[in-house]
This record gives sequence, structure tokens and C-alpha cells, in this order.
Amino acid sequence: MRDITSASPSFSPRLPVAPLAVALAVATSTAYAGPAGDLAATGAMQAKDLDAVEVIGQAPAKADSPKYTEALLDTPQTITVITKDVMDQQGLLGLQDVLSTLPGITFGAGEGGGGYGDKINLRGFDATSDITVDGVRDSGLYTRSDTFNIESLELVNGANSAYSGAGSVGGNINLVSKTAREGDSSTVTVGAGTDNYGRVTADSNFDLDNGIAIRLNAIGHIADMPGRGEEFEHRWGFAPSVAFGLGSDTRFTLSYLHQEDRNLPQYGTPYALNDFNDGPLPGVDPSTYFGYRNTSRQEVTQDMLTGVLEMSFGDNLELRSLGRLQQVDQMSSISALQGTWCTFDGVNPFTGGACAALPDGSQQPSGTWSPTGGPRGLVRDTRNTIAYSQTDLSTRFQTGVVRHSLVAGVSFSREQFELDTGSIFRNADGSTLPNDNTSYPLQDLRNPYNIWTGPVNYFRTGRSEGELSNQAIYVFDTLHFGEKWLLNLGARYENVEGSSTVFEVSDEAGSIGRITGAGPVYKSDDELFSYRAGLIYKPTGNGSVYLSYANSKTPSKSSVNGSCAPARGNPVDSCNVAPESAVNIELGTKWDIVGGRLSLTGAVFRNDRENYRVSDPGNPDNPSGVQVLDGQARVDGVALGAAGHITEAWSVFANYTFLDSEVLQSVSDFVDGTDGDPLAGRELSQTPRHSGSIWTTYALDAWTFGYGANYQGTYYPNNSDDSLYHKTDAYWVHRAMVGYRVNDALSLQLNVDNLFDKEYYTNIRNNTTSGWAIPGDGRSAVLTATYRF
Repeated sequence: MRDITSASPSFSPRLPVAPLAVALAVATSTAYAGPAGDLAATGAMQAKDLDAVEVIGQAPAKADSPKYTEALLDTPQTITVITKDVMDQQGLLGLQDVLSTLPGITFGAGEGGGGYGDKINLRGFDATSDITVDGVRDSGLYTRSDTFNIESLELVNGANSAYSGAGSVGGNINLVSKTAREGDSSTVTVGAGTDNYGRVTADSNFDLDNGIAIRLNAIGHIADMPGRGEEFEHRWGFAPSVAFGLGSDTRFTLSYLHQEDRNLPQYGTPYALNDFNDGPLPGVDPSTYFGYRNTSRQEVTQDMLTGVLEMSFGDNLELRSLGRLQQVDQMSSISALQGTWCTFDGVNPFTGGACAALPDGSQQPSGTWSPTGGPRGLVRDTRNTIAYSQTDLSTRFQTGVVRHSLVAGVSFSREQFELDTGSIFRNADGSTLPNDNTSYPLQDLRNPYNIWTGPVNYFRTGRSEGELSNQAIYVFDTLHFGEKWLLNLGARYENVEGSSTVFEVSDEAGSIGRITGAGPVYKSDDELFSYRAGLIYKPTGNGSVYLSYANSKTPSKSSVNGSCAPARGNPVDSCNVAPESAVNIELGTKWDIVGGRLSLTGAVFRNDRENYRVSDPGNPDNPSGVQVLDGQARVDGVALGAAGHITEAWSVFANYTFLDSEVLQSVSDFVDGTDGDPLAGRELSQTPRHSGSIWTTYALDAWTFGYGANYQGTYYPNNSDDSLYHKTDAYWVHRAMVGYRVNDALSLQLNVDNLFDKEYYTNIRNNTTSGWAIPGDGRSAVLTATYRF
């Protein structure tokens, strides 16, 4: 991480990280290895034979990870696979775009101590750190803005630590990367549209006919945010890969990804959902930009180098070893929507009373915002690095009449996190500006003056570092008892060690921003054991019924950017609490019908968060105030899905999820016994009861017509306060596509998103003093030309 000594309205791009090839070569040369081919498996819906304008292939029959031993049909778990073809059909570009089409998922405000990025809630539980790429943890908090190098996305639902490691209370999200493969193909796309949209991608695979293939993948993208006045996204990236030994018993693939983003980040518009206001402030145009557009920026630089060695020893034994080095740098400068608000009716929307007095003692005028509270000109400069090695041995054998599909493996990872925080709204000597409306003038709610004209001088105000290491061993086995019964078993043991350090930063005149020393190092060390079991009955070859039980374990420091902070003078308070536990029980069925072209899935489940950390104030038996594992929450639900072809011309990809959530206990046993539990019985925040989506296409000669709709039911953004316990509005968002195949090489596609220009809000931050939400993308249209050769 570089040391920022000054800042201007636009940060300079960083240089890519130093070459990682030598280190990765060492990692993979000592590698363990894992199965060649795709021996992965999981259970749920897959999107089959869907492609923009023309059908060119099928979704994988198995999940990507070799830890899954069976096909999706015979895996006792709900997993949804979205292929790149389906993403392209719908014009889905970033991770949040893709996940917004899947039910049971909501998004947080994307801010906090770790920075700006993808904040994900899955089945009622935080899944921000439960993202993997090719089965390898990618826990950094940043914006995953583009799918140009993604082959498919796998959404694994339910407690899942046995497969994906620590955490995964509600499930995890796996992104499958594109790599070099057999066969020649090249695809170039050029897109243009409303809101200054421009996009070019190129994806070429060259088979050199000697077991070697090279794949080159690149993107350039610029666009404003539909329906917004100022925000934009600019990015470019490239991802080469080379494979050796294709078609042989020993194969090696080396892949690299570099991507740079330069954005004006979205913080949305003021939002208050409480006893006094019903969401967005009345009279505020959702396109309005609050903050300071000439100083707010988000810059992300990602570099990832991956090597995969695969070896086959006959038909029944395979070894696969993956090594990865990754670094993600993110710098953001933001001015959040905090302060005091006064509606056009002269009411404070967070108190319901008269508008507050200004710092000078005068009454705040109606229809204004006083930006004198919260972060202004706040800079977060983060760096996440990870080194990962994973080796899997897959084998198939028989003991008596029982056939086994077994995978055993080990993994080692080390993550590091660095965070510098600071402010650019300071005088040249580092002194802060007066916290009044002279420094931060009142803003008109209808037409805020969003240009910063004050001094711009960067000074560091804080620094913290974190480390997280993980060593794991695991085994999975599917036992086949004839043709009708399968028993899926799995277990994982892992050691997770973490540390957090907060540095001392001077605020003395003449030395403001200098690091003067390191505070205490807070450490955690947890031993975790997670497991799963699933019984599958196959009444016919194309159907299965299953019952599964699985748990998850979450250590006290669950992510590298998580902190361990002292409480009540106890320096190890939050890092030495025992791991949290959750369990998932699921009863489901899966059927491949219409000659295997259409997959139907259904499941009922219970996700129990058996214990989570809560504070224990006032307990005489706990004088140091150590947190205790007395919190409990539950989600009962139903998941339904259909994917594939109803006829040769008509395809469908549909999902529905029902979530019945409840806080069982939110305080310690001591507090519950003395003062009661104010949240018990309430629904979990960010958890919609009903949500669903559909995407369907129909091919008619050279034409393809597509239509989709996403439904997001009501939910509580915040359940922690009586005045905030209010639900959002439900909404539908529609999209349409028309494609035309000009000839075998050239096709055209027109996408219209938010067809009826629905106003809705996501990424909601709702509390007692201030809040904001991001308006959903307005109506937009994009025309794309695709040339294949």
C-alpha cells in the first residue's frame, strides 16, 4: 500500500503488482494435486442451452469444485448455476447485477470500516466474506464489477462450511473463471446504448493442436449509471491463460487476470424508513447526486495469478492442485449522506419534530441538508492479498456391493489486509475545518451544490492491519447402494488464526498523519470442525429425493478485514470467543424431464443460527464484559426452480424463494433474564419473505425474443429499534431482449432493462439519525453486435 501524501479530485492509477509468476511456480511445483476434469457436483437448478440469439452449449452438469462428487441431480443441496450465456442474454455485467436476479438475496449499504464494496445478505445472513473464485476464498471487500472473465456463477444455499470453509452460514457464491481449452473460437462484442454506454469485449481461444491452447480475454467499458445524474463506471481488463497437456493424463493451466476500475461511487439519496417517513425523502428526485462529485472516487486494481495442475492415474484416480496469488487494491474518497435533514414541510424525517438548530444556533430552513455530520472527504485505501494452495485427490472404488466416489484434500491460505483512512478536506497544515455551514454549506434538496470548493489536502487519520491464515483437511464420500440409494458424507477440520493491529496516528500540529507506533496485536486461534450428510433416493434415473443436514462454523475473526477490538478494558474480548455455529436441514427433490432438457427443483429447509456473539453488560459473573454466544436466529424457507428447455425453441430460467425469519434471542441470557429481549420474535433484517425471478426466451427462425422479471418482496432494513421496524415497498423490475442472427458469424441483440422505468431502492442504510439508499437503475437500452469466427 502506498503512502498518500496529497490528494486531488482524481486519484492516479496504481501500477500493477510485481510479477507473481515465480512464487506461483514454486507453489504449484510442490503442489498437491486434484482431479482432472470436472468431478464436482451439487444439487439444484442449472440453466441449460441458453445463449444470446443462438444456442451454443449447455451449463455444467456438476458444480465446478472437485469436492462435489456427483452430478447436480444427485447432490443433496440447493445450488443454482447461472452460465455466462444467460448473463449475456440479460445484459448482466457485475456480481450484484447477477445476484439481483436470484431470490433470497439483498444488498447492504457497501460502507463501513473496511471500505466500499459488495455487501451481500443470503437467506437472512451476511455472506460478504462467503465469495469464492474457482472454489478459493475471495474475502476482500471490493466491487466485483464485471463478469467478462466468468464462465458461470454458482449459488450454494445453506450452511456450507464443510465445502467452502469457515463461515458460509447462509451459503456461498462461487465464480468460475474462463481458462484455455481445446478447440478454436473467437468472439468479439461491441455495445452502445443510453447513458453513454460503450463496451467492447474480445474472447479468443487458440488450440495449437499439440496439447497446448491459449486463451485471450479482454474488456473495455464506460457507462453512466442509468437514472442517476452524475455517477459513472469506467473499467478495462485482460485475462490471458495457457494450457499444456490437453487431452493427456497430465495437464497444467496458468491464468492471469488484471482489471482496473475508475468510478464515481454511488451513495444514493437520503432515505428514512421509520415512524415519521416512508423511505426516500418526499420531493427529492432519485437522480440527484449528494456529496461532492469532483472529489468522490473509487479506484480498484485487481491482479490474480492462478496455476492448476491436473493428473489422471487411470480411470478412477485423479489429482488436482491449485495455487493462487491475488492482490486487490481499492481506494475510495466519499462524502456520505450524513448530517441533518429538513424536509420541504419543515420536519426532521428522523425525529418527526421540527428541524434541528444549525451549528450557529439558527433554525435549519425547510428543504435543506446540513452536511456537518458523518464522514466528509473520507479516504479509505485498502490492500487485500492472498496466497492459496489447495490439493484434491479424487478416486472411485468399491467395497463389497457399495461403490464410493471419494475426494480428500488439504488447503493452506494466508491473507493480509491493510487499511489507511484519512481525510482530504483539511487545511494545508492538516488542521480540520470548522464543523459548521461556513465550511460545509447548506445544500438544497432539489438542487444540491455538489462541487467541493474548499481546501483539498490529504492527511492520514488511522491505519490498521489484519492477517488470517487457514490450514484445512477435508474428505467427502458418496456411497452408492445399488441404483436407488446414495449416502453423501463430508467433514472438514481447519485451524484459523487471525490478528488485528491498530496503529497510533498523530493528530499533533506539525506531525498530523504520522504513524507513531503500533497498538496491541489482538489475536485469535480457532479449531473448527464442520460436516454434512445427505441421503438420496432415486425413484428413477432422472429424479432424486434427498434429506440433508449440514453445519457451519464461524471463528471470532471470520474475515481478514474483520477487527478484534478491546471492550471494557479486556484486550482479547472479541477475538477469544468460541466459534459460532449454524445448521441447515433440507428436504428436496430434483427432476430432469422432457428428455433431460428441463430441470425442476424444490426444497424446504431450516437454517438455524444456533449461537452468535452478543454483549453481556452488567453480568456480575462476567465482570470483564467478554462477549457470549447466546444469540440465536432462524430462517425457515422454500426454494423452487425450473431451468432448461420446455420445447426446442422455448427456454426458461425461473426461481422462487420464501423465507420465514425470526430472531430467537438477541441478547445474553443474563440480559434476557433481567431486562428482557426487545428483538425476540422480530424478522431478521434484509430478509424478504417472498422473492422470485424468471427469464424466458423463444427462438423463431433467425430471431430470439426474451423477457424477464424480478420480484423483491418487502423486508426490514433494520430491526434494532422500534421506530425503525418498518418494511420496504415490494417491487417488480422487468427486462426484455430481441436478438437477430444476421448470419452464422454475426448477431445483433437489443436489451432494455427496467422496461417500465420502475422507481425502487437497494443497498439501504437505515438508522435513527441518518440514512441513504441507492435508487435502482432506471430504464436503459443497449444494442450489442457479436461476431464469432
